Amino acid sequence: MAARANMLNTRTVNYMDLIGNGRVHRAPQYQRDYAWTREQWEDLWNDIVELRGARGNRRRAGEDRHYLGALVVEAKSDREFLVFDGQQRLATLSVLSLAIIAKLDAVADAGCEPEANRERSKELRNRFVGEKDPASLIESSRLFLNHADDGFYQDVLVQLRTPPNPRGLPASNRQLWDAFEYFRERLAKLPDDESKDGRALAEILSETVARGLLFILITVDDDLNAFTVFETLNARGLELTTTDLLKNYLFSKMRAKSDLDMLQRRWSKLIDVVEAPRFPDFLRYHLLCAHPQVRRRRMFKLVRDKIAAPPHVLTLMDAIEPRAEVFSALLDSRHQYWIDMPDAKPHVADLSLFGARQMMPLLLAAWEPLHDDFVRLLKLIATMTFRYSVVSRLHGARLEPAYHKAAKAVADGDVRTVRGVFEVLESIYVDDARVEADFSMLVVPRSRKKLAKYVLARLESDLPGHSCDPESDAGTIEHILPESPAADWDDSFPRRARDAATWRLGNLTLLEASANRDVGNAAYAEKIPVYTQSRYALTKAISEIAPEEWTPELVDERQRRMAKRAVHVWRADFA
Repeated sequence: MAARANMLNTRTVNYMDLIGNGRVHRAPQYQRDYAWTREQWEDLWNDIVELRGARGNRRRAGEDRHYLGALVVEAKSDREFLVFDGQQRLATLSVLSLAIIAKLDAVADAGCEPEANRERSKELRNRFVGEKDPASLIESSRLFLNHADDGFYQDVLVQLRTPPNPRGLPASNRQLWDAFEYFRERLAKLPDDESKDGRALAEILSETVARGLLFILITVDDDLNAFTVFETLNARGLELTTTDLLKNYLFSKMRAKSDLDMLQRRWSKLIDVVEAPRFPDFLRYHLLCAHPQVRRRRMFKLVRDKIAAPPHVLTLMDAIEPRAEVFSALLDSRHQYWIDMPDAKPHVADLSLFGARQMMPLLLAAWEPLHDDFVRLLKLIATMTFRYSVVSRLHGARLEPAYHKAAKAVADGDVRTVRGVFEVLESIYVDDARVEADFSMLVVPRSRKKLAKYVLARLESDLPGHSCDPESDAGTIEHILPESPAADWDDSFPRRARDAATWRLGNLTLLEASANRDVGNAAYAEKIPVYTQSRYALTKAISEIAPEEWTPELVDERQRRMAKRAVHVWRADFA
């Protein structure tokens, strides 16, 4: 507990505590642009309206406060803080403050207590927006936004200027302006006794917002701790993501503006390819090509240790950019990468169906050195994954170290063939006896019908002249023992055995959609004539082992026969 206490300081603060006493909050220069929309503005405004009502009605303690979630900051000094998580909320509250100040100025200009309202406007600006230095008379801001938004915030919003062409603003600047307009409209729609009452307007900010809105303030001692804390947070609103934190760190290492601009262009293209939510996984897989046991929390420390200067950032970008498109293609069998490699598509689709990701470092590392044999490598990995994860359902913890070892061997040039990859991975290739035994008991849950069809289609295709593509074939999954069997099944299939058998592979078969609708929950004697007319060999063969009735023992027998064939259908070329 002592180590954690040194890592961060956590306390509850109100908005006044946060922004008062000359404290300055800065967003990292390349943090996410302002992104809140009307939905978030309305939520905030409704919270404020409710708080005002609670305070006015003197409700019981606690009802006149509202939590806006956690803020994660790094203290650069006792008055300056770097905002890792919370820029969106702080920016919105500052825009609301400026809208209230603008409203007070308008009320004063209209002749309503002009001196008092101008004084209120000045005091609110000093307290919540910024104040003039008594020596230089230069106004300092309490909030600095990111690279894209700070100029507009400081030069337009803080100065209460109207941009000459709001529609022509960059997207995030336009969002800030729209937020200002939204709050100005809400203030204008207050009842006359409030919208023209300077004291009431000022109290919205100085009392309701400043004292009623609370935050859990988490102050950390460095960016690594900010990353660790962030991993556990689920703060309100459109908050920082793991990708944002990694981006902020990389951009913080660049110094020259030209380098920052260049990195921004390259980063934008990279994220367009990888997609922001997937970037942490992509980076982790890239690192696993060379480093073992890269967990998400360790990943940030690894990046920080390896990247300490601008050349290191550029070296990383040079390494990951070529792999970004490969990563994206490995997640999508319809990706343009496979136009020139069509035989890869079914194996990519299989890996996606299996939910497999541990093999990604190996495939990224092998794309260039094993490019001419990449389809064969994909086939090998799909086969091994089916045996290990789908059939035998072995613990996934063994996979990542094995794939790291293979990826590093390929990247280092120690392995130059697919056979060599198999030899490195042989420890996770499940042997035939285990696959046959496990397949004979395999149950495919209702939620994975696509997997059931895949298995049945592959078994069907193993028979001469019976090609069956699981993606395009129009057949449907038929339950020989129906999911909701009628009473005439009671004699051959005891009720106590039904739940265990319904989704066993031995109880499933492929059937034409129209025939499937016709047989429905019919008795077995009515189903058999339909099965014998099917174009699917697997289905026709049911009558050979069960000409008269369907029993639990026959489910076992049919699945044992399937298992013997499965061993050969899903076998590595090198085994």
